[in-house]
Amino acid sequence: MDMVAKEAEAYAADHTTPMSELLEEIEHFTLTGTPFPSMLTGRVEGRFLQLISRLAGARQIVDIGTFTGYSALAMAEVLPDGGEILTIEHNREHAAIAQGFFNRSPSGSRIILRVGDAQEILKTLPDEKTDLIFIDADKQNYSAYYQESMRIVRPGGLILADNALWYGRVFDPKDDDSRAVADFNELVKTDSRAEKLFLTIRDGMYVIRKRSVAV
Repeated sequence: MDMVAKEAEAYAADHTTPMSELLEEIEHFTLTGTPFPSMLTGRVEGRFLQLISRLAGARQIVDIGTFTGYSALAMAEVLPDGGEILTIEHNREHAAIAQGFFNRSPSGSRIILRVGDAQEILKTLPDEKTDLIFIDADKQNYSAYYQESMRIVRPGGLILADNALWYGRVFDPKDDDSRAVADFNELVKTDSRAEKLFLTIRDGMYVIRKRSVAV
């Protein structure tokens, strides 16, 4: 189920500043050379991530779900000097593809790629030292990723969760992934630690800001 008309998606992309040449190459590769092209972040969301990163003044970013490296590299390109992205991927084949692209970018040195279980890796990170977190990984662990993200993100920091509409299946969830995303959305909605904004950009983007004090 397409949540936004394809004509609107194409129009939005056409009216959005193109990404770097390497990111355009990653997009083409992902759309034509992988079995899961719908997992691509793409130009509109890529520019959204870059804009949010800049507005937030993010220097320490965690990217949960690397895939072919698009989101991590997009954010790395706008990091200030000294900034760093930790991107986490459980699939070694995807990680190798992403690292190959990172190695070709002048921004690649800002990216640390770790392969393994995201929950276990997140547990090794310190409390409240991260400025921005992007969650775009296996849906059944979204709530667990969110809880760890709320621990590691600083007060005033941001968590962005992709696929929050899950192709409209959250309206009447019938499978495990759909129920997991719907449960995640309800968890965020009722969390007094967070200010939140649910955007209908592409397949849904939940924008969450950690409060300084819970209410």
